[in-house]
Amino acid sequence: MAWFRRSEPAPADRAPVGTAPVEQEDTPAALDADIARAVALVNASGGDLPVAAVVAARRVTDLLSEIVRTAELRPLDVYAAISVRATATDYLPTTVRTFASLDPELVDVPQASGLTPTRSLLEQLESLEGAAEQVLEATRRQDVDALMTQGSFLRTKFSGSDLDL
Repeated sequence: MAWFRRSEPAPADRAPVGTAPVEQEDTPAALDADIARAVALVNASGGDLPVAAVVAARRVTDLLSEIVRTAELRPLDVYAAISVRATATDYLPTTVRTFASLDPELVDVPQASGLTPTRSLLEQLESLEGAAEQVLEATRRQDVDALMTQGSFLRTKFSGSDLDL
């Protein structure tokens, strides 16, 4: 009866012997490398983007770098790391590549929404910047919370207790 037997994974489902599964690292160095690739993409696409878009995209990458630098004080929160990785490897590159692939004659032509592709690009970059600012603020708040918690611990640890005889 096959119902009661443990099924073996198909050979294609198994990793080759002697190899470990590859996992993405959310270390500061790995995140910095992702950000550096995003910066390189923005710089390489600079000729296809409006100057304001290049500036806005670089503000996003600067904010991402600032988030990663908070890891110098304490480990980066998993949600912050996921946000940095997704923005640097997906959201920002997709936005830049999509605009850069447009016919240059169409970038200032209003579309059905009433927006030009250029205006839409700038709005998307503003959204990415706002999201990065929120992550940075949340990360900083966590640092403040950690400092306050440490202060409470030290007061309790080193001040006289009501339980002292």
